[in-house]
Amino acid sequence: MHRPESYPGIPRRIRGILEPSVSGGSTSSENGYQKLTKVLVNVTVERSLGPVHVLLSPEKTVEDLIKAALDVYLKEKRRTSLTESDPHCYELHYSQFALESLNPKEKLINLGSRNFFLCSKRTNPVNSSSSEQTKKASANK
Repeated sequence: MHRPESYPGIPRRIRGILEPSVSGGSTSSENGYQKLTKVLVNVTVERSLGPVHVLLSPEKTVEDLIKAALDVYLKEKRRTSLTESDPHCYELHYSQFALESLNPKEKLINLGSRNFFLCSKRTNPVNSSSSEQTKKASANK
C-alpha cells in the first residue's frame, strides 16, 4: 500500500514493521525503526461475555495486567459482577483451557500472545475427592 505524498511524516507499515518516517522524526531504536511503547491486550474474564481491552507497556508484568484488567472491568461496570476486586485473588492463563497459570512476575513482551483468560484462583485442589478416596483405600489395607 502506497502512502499519499501529502503526508510524508507518517510512518508506514511494511510486513508488520514500522518504516522510519522520511522527515527524520524521532526514532528510539538504532536501526531507525520506532520502538514499541504500548501493547493492546485482550483479557477475557471468566463468566463475562467479551474481552476487556487493556493498553499497557510491554515492560509491565502479568501482575500489572491482572490489576489493569480488573480496573477496566470494574470501571466499565461489566456483568457478571466480580466477587473479589483484589488482583491477588486471580490468575492469568493463555486460554480458558490452559491448566497452568502464568508467572505473575513475567513481562508481557516475553509472553508471545496478546489474548489471555483471567479466572479466580482455586482454593481447593482439583482432585481433592480422589485424593481422599486414595487415603481411605490405603488406610483400609
